[in-house]
Amino acid sequence: MLLVNLGTPEAADTQSVRRYLAQFLSDRRVIDLPRWKWLPILHGIILRVRPKRSAKLYKSIWTEEGSPLILHARRQQVALQERLSETAIDVVLAMSYGRPGLGDALDQLHRQKVRRLLVLPLYPQYSSTTVGSIWDGVQRSLTGWRDVPELLFIRDYPVHPDYIAALVARVQHYVAKHGEPDRLLLSYHGIPLRYAEAGDDYPERCRLTTEQLKRRLPDLAIT
Repeated sequence: MLLVNLGTPEAADTQSVRRYLAQFLSDRRVIDLPRWKWLPILHGIILRVRPKRSAKLYKSIWTEEGSPLILHARRQQVALQERLSETAIDVVLAMSYGRPGLGDALDQLHRQKVRRLLVLPLYPQYSSTTVGSIWDGVQRSLTGWRDVPELLFIRDYPVHPDYIAALVARVQHYVAKHGEPDRLLLSYHGIPLRYAEAGDDYPERCRLTTEQLKRRLPDLAIT
């Protein structure tokens, strides 16, 4: 089982952030502008200005063990491996950008002669900018394999009962501790409108999750 998340710089310094942003913002799934138009902007402006500012923000959340995203992703990996301890399933972690890289993780699995591979993007709602990018990365890596494994790719799970139950439990825990809020505001990352108009159903997948929470928490005002 291959768990895949977005990724993070290796360190909270300008050079590491620049390297991470260069990889992230070069992905055609993330920025789909023609390369002749986008790359001069990326390398001539963005990667000269943004890394220093972003590095300061990363430093404000960095932990002694490194990036919070890597820290929590590793904990997820370990916890899931423990849950699957009585099976023959190995749980491997990869990132779309940065390390541990998706290509490196698949190379490792290839050396282990994996025959059945389940890819689980850690995004409950599909978007071409996230899950679609993982799909591209997996396909690129598998292209050179002569012994392609049986592949199961989880697109998303916006209304899976266990996912919704976990969200409901978090909200109920908060209410029990702090009292009922005036309103529960659900926030999702954004995508360009034209991506949605071109067929990316991310907004609809987010609406499905929101509607499920409204049904399960009818006494709360949810937006």
